[in-house]
Amino acid sequence: MAKSAAALRSAPRVAAPVARKAEPKLAKVAATVAATSAPHAMTEAELEIVWKTFKRTRDENLRNTLIEHHMPLVRSIAERVLQTLPKSIDVDDLSSAGTFGLMDAINGFDLSRGIKFKTYCTTRIRGSILDELRSQDWVPRLVRLKAHRLDRAIRQLEGELGRSPNQLEIAKALGITLDELHAHEAEANAKTIFSLSEKWDDGDDDKEMEKIEILADNKSVDPVDTIQQSDALEMITSSLTKKERLIILMYYYEGLTMREIGEIMELTESRVCQIHSNVMTRLKAQLERAQGLPA
Repeated sequence: MAKSAAALRSAPRVAAPVARKAEPKLAKVAATVAATSAPHAMTEAELEIVWKTFKRTRDENLRNTLIEHHMPLVRSIAERVLQTLPKSIDVDDLSSAGTFGLMDAINGFDLSRGIKFKTYCTTRIRGSILDELRSQDWVPRLVRLKAHRLDRAIRQLEGELGRSPNQLEIAKALGITLDELHAHEAEANAKTIFSLSEKWDDGDDDKEMEKIEILADNKSVDPVDTIQQSDALEMITSSLTKKERLIILMYYYEGLTMREIGEIMELTESRVCQIHSNVMTRLKAQLERAQGLPA
């Protein structure tokens, strides 16, 4: 019994030097892993050593090793998020935003909690990506929440009533006044911004073009319509005298009144009206004869 007690008293004096010698050994192994091992080739044991040493020393090289080791996870999360976004969003931009979330997760991870780092960091990475997307969205989040609430109320009322609800019914369902409903609807009609630099995907990689190159200009004049109007004008006025032609052009194409046309042509307003009436009668007769011709 005396020998056992003596052995127990001597145990702490032996264990302490061993523990002190283990710390520099772990640091040396971690430094070797950070300097020579490819991130994807680290074993679980090596990764554990790097984690423990980093948490104790906060060595920047070890942190970079952990970041590189988990970058495939960041890329994977970014690609999953990208599937729900417009094609104008670049996966590399999402990965960059996710990397900041990964860095925060590495700095805040607590080894003593006994959970896997992948479980802990996935939420942080995704949250960082979503925060970046929200910061680039010009429509405030509160506006989008109001729009979703309004749409949900309308769909619910349509199901209950079997028809489109009126303004009063919608306002009552939302518990707001008509004026507040009108304000909600105005906010909900905010437009989403799309990039005109986005590539048009037509399945041919050799002929990529941006959307701005094929975007129709609704304000421009259609050349086909211009040609057709010119041909119609030529056909209508070909049988008219010079005076009659001028009156028709000034009235229908220049938008002048009969009085203004009379002042320009030194005619009375009643004379201009008479000429115009005679021209319309002859043109109507021509159209009726043309419609009566066999096809």
